[in-house]
Amino acid sequence: MTASNRQSRAFFEARYRATRDPWQFASSPYELYRYETTLQALKRAVYRRAFEPGCSIGVLTAALARRVGHLFACDISAAAVATATERCRGLANVEIYQGDAAATMPEGTFDLIVFSELGYYFSADRLGAIARRMADRLDPGGEFTAVHWLGHSADHVLHGDEVHEVLAQTLRCKRIGISRHDGFRIDSWRREP
Repeated sequence: MTASNRQSRAFFEARYRATRDPWQFASSPYELYRYETTLQALKRAVYRRAFEPGCSIGVLTAALARRVGHLFACDISAAAVATATERCRGLANVEIYQGDAAATMPEGTFDLIVFSELGYYFSADRLGAIARRMADRLDPGGEFTAVHWLGHSADHVLHGDEVHEVLAQTLRCKRIGISRHDGFRIDSWRREP
């Protein structure tokens, strides 16, 4: 399977149509621990405006919503977006839309971008360009937090550690946090004024 196939809408749509939660984001103890640890890694208690690309079925989205004034989340899969929208129904501060996170972002700037479980679907060059474009939309002092699994998958173009190394080399931000956990890594950067 080529890298472009692993990034396609059809690839993800097939996964979410086959099963509503193909990676067990809502039920796996590992995934729930990863979400809890991600929230603990965030540097502020509250954020004004945040973006979560690749939100999948919205489990992390719903948790982030408790700390964000207005949260935008997107996923390439219409089926995933439908599930995320259902999960976040009643959260007036959350907007979920279908879109390719590599190509489209909401208007305006953000004080938080959570880039979780997404980077390894891109080549290093494309990942660098995507991350720089996103980070350029951070407010001064805004955070870019990346979270990736450290296992191996035939679906991934890059390993989780490679994703974070590309981010470290390409983001024009100061790294403010690095942590390794059982199976995943969280790195955070801040856009300097």
